[in-house]
Amino acid sequence: MIFDEITQFTTTYNLPTPIEALGLAIKERRDITDEQLEKSETYLKEIVESSREISQEQWLIDKTEKFCQEKAIYNAVLGSISILDGKDKTHDKGQIPKILSDALAISFDTSVGHDYLEDSDERYEFYHRKEERIPFDLDYFNKITKGGLPNKTLNIALAGTGVGKSLFMCHVAAGAMSQGFNVLYITMEMAEEKIAERIDANLLNVALDDLMSLPKDMYDKKVAKVKSKVTGKLIVKEYPTASASATHFRTLLNELNLKKSFVPHIIFIDYLNICCSARIKAGANINSYTYVKSIAEELRGLAVEYNVPIVSATQTTRSGFTSSDPGLEDTSESFGLPATADFMFALVTSEDLEELGQLMVKQLKNRYNDPTYYKRFTIGVDRSKMRLYDVEQSGQDGLADAGNDKPLNTFGDREMKAKKSFEGFKI
Repeated sequence: MIFDEITQFTTTYNLPTPIEALGLAIKERRDITDEQLEKSETYLKEIVESSREISQEQWLIDKTEKFCQEKAIYNAVLGSISILDGKDKTHDKGQIPKILSDALAISFDTSVGHDYLEDSDERYEFYHRKEERIPFDLDYFNKITKGGLPNKTLNIALAGTGVGKSLFMCHVAAGAMSQGFNVLYITMEMAEEKIAERIDANLLNVALDDLMSLPKDMYDKKVAKVKSKVTGKLIVKEYPTASASATHFRTLLNELNLKKSFVPHIIFIDYLNICCSARIKAGANINSYTYVKSIAEELRGLAVEYNVPIVSATQTTRSGFTSSDPGLEDTSESFGLPATADFMFALVTSEDLEELGQLMVKQLKNRYNDPTYYKRFTIGVDRSKMRLYDVEQSGQDGLADAGNDKPLNTFGDREMKAKKSFEGFKI
């Protein structure tokens, strides 16, 4: 019983359970005998409280609100009985439903919406408040996202098999950690060690093939050098394919917080289509549109709940795999995924691009900025070290809708190019 109450408290507040709260919760249980209550109180007295100070403010508010709600309902029921018995002469029986509904509506939440005229000052502060973002180490991605990925968002990379979805996520994860952010990388496609190997190649500046033959002392020196410079943490967690949902990820986040005091600033999920849904039972007779859309909505809800950006990926369709100009319609399985995502872009390769060691990026959906601003651009790729890098401006000259120095402020402020070929790529 004590363990159940601890679990319930930590799940609700994400904090260690105070002894006072635990004792009160045990007393309020209806399935406990006097003997069990006495044993529980004796056991709790033997527990030594942690020296860590625990904030109980939210718990106190919740318990006070619950107390007021219960007393309001109790008083409403007594009042209704008085009306039925004829003792209350000021109210009639038709008012009983309203009395009960008013009692059930008792809440400490004072927010009932945004008043357009009365709350104009708050709105102005919101316009000028600097939003927290996780910046990229790639210049063009920072330009199109206005400085990085905001919290509470779902961001999707669209690419065919072998183009570089995992490479992109590994590089951005390594870059975020290097900037001092805590990173959680959830993989359902490759083993934890394989993801860590790619991060090693990126951060240690060693080719994947050379990692196998690297002497232990040299490897330790390189890791120590990275550790001395990097202040962020990276945790990689592996789940079997199609076996984990947002519920599993939520449990993992709570476990990491309680056991390692690790709170991520950004989460990578490799990748969305091979997650399972927490709402739709596996094997249910449901179409892929609804199922994948459900997964996307649950992951975006997780991002909002934990106030972090989530980065994931999805596959292209068969026709999109060979297309040099993919669109949202080339998303595999479900068009509900791009409908849910906040930011979505395609990674495109070709023989010409491979010779130059480049990938083309095409914006497909962007809630952070004008999606026609740098709609297409190229980034360099070093597959041996699992790295991406910025290319010179001259490398963008052959692309349509590229080379713009600033976003569109007025109609006609920017000349739109119609050229749609890979001609003119430069390193």
